Amino acid sequence: MATRIGALSIKELEDSFVPVLQSRINMIELKKIHAQVVKYSLSQSNFLVTKMVDVCNNGGDLEYASLLFKQVNEPNVFLYNAMIRASTNNHMYGLAISLYKRMLRDSQAENPILPDKFTLPFVIKSCAALACPFLAKQVHAHMYKFGLMSHSITENALLDMYTKCDYLNEAHKMFEEMNLRDVIAWNNLISGCAGMGQMKKARTLFDKMPYKSIVSWTAMISGYTHIGSYAEALDVFRQMQMVGIEPDEISIVSVLPACAQLGALELGKWIHMYCDKNRLLRKTCISNALIEMYMKCGCINQASQLFEQMLERDVISWSTMIGGLANHGKAQKAIQLFHEMQRAKVQPNDITFIGLLSACAHAGFWNEGLMYFDSMKKDYHIQPKIQHYGCLVDLLGRSGCLDQALNIIKKMPMNADSKIWGSLLSSCRTYSNLEIAVIAMEHLQELEPEDTGNYVLLSNIYADIGKWKDVSRLRKIIRGKSTKKTPGCSLIEVNNEVQEFVAGDDTKPFSEDIFWLLELLALHQDRTRDVLDIMPEDTGE
Repeated sequence: MATRIGALSIKELEDSFVPVLQSRINMIELKKIHAQVVKYSLSQSNFLVTKMVDVCNNGGDLEYASLLFKQVNEPNVFLYNAMIRASTNNHMYGLAISLYKRMLRDSQAENPILPDKFTLPFVIKSCAALACPFLAKQVHAHMYKFGLMSHSITENALLDMYTKCDYLNEAHKMFEEMNLRDVIAWNNLISGCAGMGQMKKARTLFDKMPYKSIVSWTAMISGYTHIGSYAEALDVFRQMQMVGIEPDEISIVSVLPACAQLGALELGKWIHMYCDKNRLLRKTCISNALIEMYMKCGCINQASQLFEQMLERDVISWSTMIGGLANHGKAQKAIQLFHEMQRAKVQPNDITFIGLLSACAHAGFWNEGLMYFDSMKKDYHIQPKIQHYGCLVDLLGRSGCLDQALNIIKKMPMNADSKIWGSLLSSCRTYSNLEIAVIAMEHLQELEPEDTGNYVLLSNIYADIGKWKDVSRLRKIIRGKSTKKTPGCSLIEVNNEVQEFVAGDDTKPFSEDIFWLLELLALHQDRTRDVLDIMPEDTGE
């Protein structure tokens, strides 16, 4: 009887701490409560320590949570789960795996501790974060061993892990074996296929999906944008709106690059208005994507206005503006903006310097360009990539410093690509420098032997200096090349829909109507010309 009363009094003491521990308390308040727990000799209480570990999880203090856990001589499954959950949530994935292994060792004791449906999802999430699919496969086996296969949260966690580790075959197999496929399972597999560029598989799953959430639509939009199928991305975005799902932050950021690439300015403007109406412009990533869209569509003023209105600008905001201004020939403004960026104490990155060096190249500021290139390495400790060297070679070539440009190529820590040698050859054409042109051409013959444009450039250099025998020789080589011409194409946006027209393509359903209208316009033009030809000239008399 005394033992029973003592047990009840301990339970009552534990319950007295629960309301405080379940309220939003900080770590200082938790430590005070911990002192009270120790005072009442409750430091071995799995129930209370589990509650305190949950507080540490919310406060991000995993070190204190570990101290609490280590003080308990016989932790139960609830305390293990709390520690594994806290470790995973605070990105201590290795610790989560170690705790799970210890838990399995304890399962061999007299009073075994077995994982439950709340254990494995966080263990699997840690495996995915560590990119350890082989370890996760062992956990997968444990699901069968401990009879947890029918738990949807655990199955979804495993499916998510396989897709994140690019194990799509295992993910498909897992998906087929699931008893209950909820929207999370469908989205995980669709996102995995889309992330690996397997859009046909993603589309098949998407079309079969019984219920589509905003995540489903966004995965498709992002996947199409990622592989360059921009028209399909816009089409999915429109379908999403037609079924009554409003775009969110992620779907907007995913579709705007497609608008930029296709020049779908009207749709881009609509998205801008939608974001303004729904207060999404406060999100820096949204404004950054809109600025890039406007820049690529040639709307510099709209991009600049949006940039000026931003509450917070990150390095992407500044870099996008600098690069956009440089690409539109606004070199002075781009350089001026970089100085404003420095005054704002925003640390530039490698993308920033690509835009800056490009601006210097367009303006012919080769001294400034060399200075910024050195500053990138010296002041910001950014190692130049091949794109930076490409900008530098283009800058020096445009300024006529061809020997210096060639010297830069020779000293590069990586092999120059066809773009760099092509840029140098183009500059040689501008300044009729045959000696360096021949060197550039030797490398281009190895890198892209079938590109006749390089032979045309060299032929023009020979023509400029009057070496007609060499011109004739190169023209014979050009005629002998099996040139594959890319058909010309154009894009037009009508009623917020982008239509692409490729030369020689008559597969569109409205092709006949277009050809008929073109013939009508050509006939009208011919008649107008005939009327003008027979009209008497006005002599002014």
